[in-house]
Amino acid sequence: MLHNPGHMMLYYQNDSFGGRKAYRLLLCCLGLTGTVLLSGCQTSKPLTSNQTPDPDTPQSVFSWFHQEPATQSLSAEAAARADQETLKQSTTASSNTTQFNNVWLRLSQQFSLPYPIDHPRIQREIAWFKKHPKYIQRVNQRAEPYLFYIAELVEQRGLPTELALLPVIESAYDPFAYSPGRASGLWQFIPSTGKYFGLKQNWWYDGRRDVVASTNAALDYLSKLYTHLGDWELALASYNAGEGTILKAMRRNKASGKPQDYWSLDLPRETEQYVPRLLALAHILANTDRYGIKMPSVANKPFFQKIKTQGQIDLALAADMAALPLDTLYQLNPGFNQWATDPNGPHYLLLPITQAKQFQHALQKLPPKKRMQWQRYKVRRGDSLIAIANRFQTRTKVIQQANKLSSHRIRIGQTLLIPQASQLLSQYTKTRAQRRRGKQARVAAQGKSVYYKVKRGDSFWHIARQYDVSVRALSRWNNLSPRDTLKPGQRLVVQLNKAPSSAHTPNQQRKVKRKVNYKVRKGDSLYRIASRFNVRVGDIQDWNQLQHTNLKPGQALTLFVNVTGT
Repeated sequence: MLHNPGHMMLYYQNDSFGGRKAYRLLLCCLGLTGTVLLSGCQTSKPLTSNQTPDPDTPQSVFSWFHQEPATQSLSAEAAARADQETLKQSTTASSNTTQFNNVWLRLSQQFSLPYPIDHPRIQREIAWFKKHPKYIQRVNQRAEPYLFYIAELVEQRGLPTELALLPVIESAYDPFAYSPGRASGLWQFIPSTGKYFGLKQNWWYDGRRDVVASTNAALDYLSKLYTHLGDWELALASYNAGEGTILKAMRRNKASGKPQDYWSLDLPRETEQYVPRLLALAHILANTDRYGIKMPSVANKPFFQKIKTQGQIDLALAADMAALPLDTLYQLNPGFNQWATDPNGPHYLLLPITQAKQFQHALQKLPPKKRMQWQRYKVRRGDSLIAIANRFQTRTKVIQQANKLSSHRIRIGQTLLIPQASQLLSQYTKTRAQRRRGKQARVAAQGKSVYYKVKRGDSFWHIARQYDVSVRALSRWNNLSPRDTLKPGQRLVVQLNKAPSSAHTPNQQRKVKRKVNYKVRKGDSLYRIASRFNVRVGDIQDWNQLQHTNLKPGQALTLFVNVTGT
């Protein structure tokens, strides 16, 4: 049943809402909100039903997002700010640093988004949090290193403090989180959106996981969405489902004479749960006593400091210099994929406040040649750049860059400099490769499993069919996305429900299924199609690599239907 926005019961955290709104407006007028977009001055103002943005307007984010690259200056701005900005936490923290001793309490006292507390979708999410009180405490432990920084940045921009809760919904505050849709990091950026907002991604480094870079990019994105849509609920829904999905739903409602607010739209199930979950969490945190939930606690003071490294450095060496466990260094700097920082930057590390001075002092004394270890290798007959890269567990581009090679051509007797880790690669447990191996080992320990070596021409679908498992499960067990490219020689772990009849043949049950090409009709849904052909919705999604439940008339689907009728 659609919610009537005219009968919303609006809930505000306390009676000072109007005072906070006037205070933010004053800050905006005085220009004290730093890099805040104009929308930041309006965050506390609810949008009435007759103020809903027109989905047909040419100023929509959908048109803005697909501009030609030459006009996309935002990427350069975001990248420059993330790389050059010096954190102001230790010198210019806001007045709220001394007013509160707990960041969660500080945030909850400033919550300003209106919401219909009695709406069934919000009530369902509240019930879930009540039923799982330990979940908030687990998230609290993960959030501790990052929450103060994010709270400071949200406040400096004059944005609703509820936005600091978004990583709870997106990633449970795990900077290494990786979704089937290839979204990564605290804020779960997909590769294309990350690149648009200046988040560099290569073999060495992934800015989607960089705490500083990704937080700035996420707040840029959310601010831009709010500027164009004029409503925080629609902006948050767009962050989750893509703005095109939200605009299409708004156009459908407009054509049918229905309201175009978030609660009235027909959206994917995940998006219909997404905004209520955030608002429910905010409500719970603002009323912990009422719900018998212990208020989580994170010290309201800076946890880390940003230190410029002036160039590439081995991360094990950096950890030793800071007297830190290597895993702790990676936890604060999850953007680094390998055993060293990116040679082309960003040239900074986040370090606990308590270790920052020690690291800076050690860095000043470190000779440039000691930052990295290099091995000299003389090219032999039969060598190729690819073979050498595989031998030293690196990439051809890394060798090319280190030796200023413009092509793959090398000659016998030529000496190459190969960058090498100062410790065994297995010691760098948070690199991309080691995280994957760790996940595979945990899966293998849970029950009967096999390791499968990828062959040329293999795909997730072929391997999943061979072992009678789902594509999603196969990718999850290996810390991959179904959209990732498999490479010959790559090793995958497969958890076995029951052993296949042959290592390379589908089991007997698969032999009674026939491939059916189905064209989506008007009014079809995944549930209807699954019921009609007696298959599971999840199977249809796996077979067609669907990341959402939306279907379009005329869309082609591949089904594998049991033709025996049993």
